[in-house]
Amino acid sequence: MTQHEKKIAVIGGGSWATALVKILTSQKMLINWWMHNEASAAHIIKYRHNPKYLQSVEFNLEHINVSTDLKEIIEPADIIIIATPSAFLHELFVNFPKELLKDKFIFSAVKGIIPEFNEIPGQYYHTHLDVPYDNIGIICGPCHAEEVALERLSYLTVASQDEDMAEYVAERLRSRYIKATVSDDIFGTEFSAVLKNVYSIASGICAGLGYGDNFQSVLISNAIQEIENFIDEVHPIHRDTNSSAYLGDLLVTAYSKFSRNRTFGFMIGKGYSVKIAQMEMDMIAEGYYATKCLVEINKEYGVEMPILEAVNNILYEKISPVIEIRILSDKLS
Repeated sequence: MTQHEKKIAVIGGGSWATALVKILTSQKMLINWWMHNEASAAHIIKYRHNPKYLQSVEFNLEHINVSTDLKEIIEPADIIIIATPSAFLHELFVNFPKELLKDKFIFSAVKGIIPEFNEIPGQYYHTHLDVPYDNIGIICGPCHAEEVALERLSYLTVASQDEDMAEYVAERLRSRYIKATVSDDIFGTEFSAVLKNVYSIASGICAGLGYGDNFQSVLISNAIQEIENFIDEVHPIHRDTNSSAYLGDLLVTAYSKFSRNRTFGFMIGKGYSVKIAQMEMDMIAEGYYATKCLVEINKEYGVEMPILEAVNNILYEKISPVIEIRILSDKLS
């Protein structure tokens, strides 16, 4: 890898994309930033704040180039960090000229599954955008965007099969309040980042139903076992699922007040319908879409995943949360 400074683009206008731009620009780097919403892009250019997400974050306009033109943002970039909701990813790239991605590195900060194909983002970039796996990386937590905005100490994991590139990106993310480590487990970290959203919904449902801390501890200890069993079956390499990229990310998502998936699950546990809960939140709970996709994916592997099945039964089969969690409680140990 050459030593020249690489140009970085961030794709997405939500809270996580906003947090990543804040982190990257803290090193006084020029970041090309794509947003879908023209009004939000214009607002940032005029007022230096994202009007919809993390409004407290103020940007130095000398360090960002904001545009709603995807080609304009991607073409000059060496590294592309994608942080859009997974449900909209295919729509965003379906007509994008793949040749513009040639020799570029894509780092995915998307924590969901592409519903049209039941694929994690890394698989999607490879299969549909012709990006080699050696040019694909993952950025995962444990890290909430809201705490980044508050500059509370947070941790990130950067995974790539190209160790030099993983370290390059990790170094650009490190700051006074961000610590970043590297990994070569692009499949395990990405599947784990998707699964923890489902288990966060389960945690929220149980909290909404009135289950206490004792039960929650059993639920989450069983959840990390499900994650380990699943990713070991999908991509069997040596990994420590008790490390922060796996267990840490699960814990913060399952317990944090900032977790949109836990909030979504809490509302379901309190009796809200899926539709009403989504309308009330006005934000994407990635775990909702991931649940159904993961159940379909697991038909190929046959891993025993009672918590995943329970969440699917509640969200998609419309089984009463009271009944389903009672049945689940007899399966946990």
